[in-house]
Amino acid sequence: MIDIRSDTVTKPSVRMLEIMMSAKTGDDVFGEDETANLLQKKCAELSGKEDSLFVPTGVMGNQLAIKCHTIPGDEVIVERESHILNYETAAPSVISNVQLLPVNGDYGVMNKEEIAKHIRTSEYYFPVTRLICIENTHNRAGGTIQPIDSIKSVSSFAKDKGIKTHLDGARIFNASMKTGITLKEYASYFDSVSFCFSKGLGCPVGSILCGSREFISTARKWRKILGAGMRQVGILAAAAIYALENNIQRLSEDNEKAFLFANEISKIPGIYVDMKSVQTNIVIFHTDVFSKNELIDKLKSKGILVSSGSYNFVRAVFHMDVSMKETEESIKIIKSIFN
Repeated sequence: MIDIRSDTVTKPSVRMLEIMMSAKTGDDVFGEDETANLLQKKCAELSGKEDSLFVPTGVMGNQLAIKCHTIPGDEVIVERESHILNYETAAPSVISNVQLLPVNGDYGVMNKEEIAKHIRTSEYYFPVTRLICIENTHNRAGGTIQPIDSIKSVSSFAKDKGIKTHLDGARIFNASMKTGITLKEYASYFDSVSFCFSKGLGCPVGSILCGSREFISTARKWRKILGAGMRQVGILAAAAIYALENNIQRLSEDNEKAFLFANEISKIPGIYVDMKSVQTNIVIFHTDVFSKNELIDKLKSKGILVSSGSYNFVRAVFHMDVSMKETEESIKIIKSIFN
């Protein structure tokens, strides 16, 4: 099977597994896991933040950020198609007792002017606008990259208004490899940033949350409250360190595979791809020849696994466990289905 459902299906390499098995561990709840501490120090340096915290999932990274930046009854601005709004099971309302206010974006990008319209005024019957969350790259928009000028504009606006900002950077390194903009520069415009190890970087588990020392101290407490005070977590942290040292540069290959795939299938009559959305490793497309589920089933029967995207879209995500040859083979198979 050629599995392009998601970059979360990647499996650790032989060398990564060897590194994991030789990791120096300790009780991380006591702050004694040497490898976890090393990872957290490394991520703080990479992001330009004072400290960082290893967490099991990207969802937990985002939710800890929301919890630590807000108080119950606040409002958080997110883009309408964002992961936080659509794929995190209403966690902000459960964990932080805040409500999300969705703002329309263009390919996942919210502009300052649109955000400004949604900032609450000071009447007592309104919630307080406490936090703005931005997703880079933007999953549902097709792996689109937040333009740096837009980020700067929103960041400056938020600072002027006394509003905190969080970057959901689950796939930030895919953006970095495309733009040449470092994680540190992206993160400099936000109060906190999270990113995943378990997607394109090829780790089995894990994400990181970065911010100020005080912020991370609060996040560590809430990580424990939510049941994620992990013990000998260095086994997983070792995989993340290996990924940071070996798997970032190769993300450009995934972006290239996605562009090739999108460009070729866009030539097939009956398939529609908005090439403007194809910026990193995700391709979303639709067809009027088959229903979405019919197409997913037909592809599966031919040896290709894709995922259901939003609305009528099908999603293909390219990663280290899918070669360029397999990418080309998947194109041929799709062409055969539509001939």
